Amino acid sequence: MNLSIRSLVESRVFGVCAYLGEKMGIAGRSVRLYFIYATFLTFGSPVVVYLAAAFWLNVRAYVRRRVLSVWDA
Repeated sequence: MNLSIRSLVESRVFGVCAYLGEKMGIAGRSVRLYFIYATFLTFGSPVVVYLAAAFWLNVRAYVRRRVLSVWDA
């Protein structure tokens, strides 16, 4: 049950924290926790950074799906 809830949350919230955790070599849960703490301490400004990162990851995934090779033309 816990695993299904985690996968649901990851699919719904863009996976930014999981991606950052994977790249930095730490658990995505820790990144999420630090993000929550930073949001409360700085009165919500990391939310803008999170949304920008989510947008960038979404655009990057879209471009990777749409890139055609020379042989596909």
